[in-house]
Amino acid sequence: MDAKNRFETRTTFLMLRMEWLGGLVACAVLTVQHFSEIRWAVFVGLFAVIDVVGYVPGAVAFRRSRDGRISHWYFVAYNTMHSLVTAGVVAGLWAVLVKPEWALLALPVHLLGDRALFGNSLKPFGVRFEPAPHPAYVDFERKYSISREGKSDVSRTGADAVRL
Repeated sequence: MDAKNRFETRTTFLMLRMEWLGGLVACAVLTVQHFSEIRWAVFVGLFAVIDVVGYVPGAVAFRRSRDGRISHWYFVAYNTMHSLVTAGVVAGLWAVLVKPEWALLALPVHLLGDRALFGNSLKPFGVRFEPAPHPAYVDFERKYSISREGKSDVSRTGADAVRL
């Protein structure tokens, strides 16, 4: 929402997903338009490597964990592989070292698909690896909802704002 309130309401989160969906649609249109020019083995490989390196190891570790706690390195791997910055670096290096090609669309198709279709973005260390409501966030949403229904003074700052 802003630099001081790093959370999204259901509405703002939906709006973000709609923005990402716009990017996904643009990339999907380019993929269809250049279907015959795409090296599909490269496309599938680039699409898959994001989850093979960034998601699968953490998902396996999470399912094997008795209490759901796993090393923060799984989060680092996930966030690195699911970063648009990483995708940009990979695409740039590929274009320079191999060749620019339409198969590189696999990177934004995967990442924008995750964000738009599944609502997945980067994972903070303080939540479970697999999505589950964090008790503090559930409490926050409840308090925020009550605050909005009561038409509270949104100009409050500091400790008063924290109390909602």
